[in-house]
Amino acid sequence: MAVKKLKPTTPGQRHKVASSFEDITSATPEKSLLKGKGRKGGRNNTGKMTMRNIGGGHKRRYRTIDFKRDKFGIPGKVVSVEYDPYRTARIALVNYVDGEKRYIVAPKGIEVGQTIKSGKGVEPEVGNAMYLSEVPMGTMIHNIELRPEQGGKMARSAGSYAQLVSREGKYVGIKMPSGEVRLILGTCLATIGIVSNSDHMLERSGKAGRSRWLGRRSRVRGVVMNPVDHPMGGGEGRSSGGHPRSRNGIPAKGYKTRAPKKLSSKYIIERRKK
Repeated sequence: MAVKKLKPTTPGQRHKVASSFEDITSATPEKSLLKGKGRKGGRNNTGKMTMRNIGGGHKRRYRTIDFKRDKFGIPGKVVSVEYDPYRTARIALVNYVDGEKRYIVAPKGIEVGQTIKSGKGVEPEVGNAMYLSEVPMGTMIHNIELRPEQGGKMARSAGSYAQLVSREGKYVGIKMPSGEVRLILGTCLATIGIVSNSDHMLERSGKAGRSRWLGRRSRVRGVVMNPVDHPMGGGEGRSSGGHPRSRNGIPAKGYKTRAPKKLSSKYIIERRKK
């Protein structure tokens, strides 16, 4: 996976850094795994805007992804690596020997023709889904379940991964992408490897129009608003501001929003890095 810097033939191309898409092997998605997905433009059922800065965007079709990896004991062959408009990572189309086709989040280094498996007693190779109790210590993993049979919830975006660092009875200690270390049941599944497209963080859109293609409308800073519109608004010149907070008055930049008595806190051994 690589990125390309374009020649400054137009103002929009001058600072553009785009994906080279050299890891994509097929431009045509699997029709049986596609479905339509409408847009609400940030409006609720009465038409009122409940989320700002959302709207427009190119028409997209949703690819159904297998986050559960529950085809136990059935080997599957990777047919293609494809682009997915709904996620930063690449996806891989897998044909299983029983005839079923599924998309999975493609790990880094997966190749067309490779065979992947999931379940008990599987080798810790890239693309295989294993129980956390069987994953070797220090292994890089992604698409991790929080509860058994729930489906992968963590470490699914481009270039992300977690690491298995300890074992404590029926739990294993996982170092998360945020730096947090937490306990997860050993009966949960995870996929071996690092998520593909790690160069996604190097991309630069180059122009405001590309954000509109993605459905992101322009955002106005609170400090340039009037006091009636935002807590940080008002003042002469650039003297406005004050304590950073949202439009609704909720403090930002350091204000803890996690519930102090949340039940899952007992599973967190080490907090994320600030």
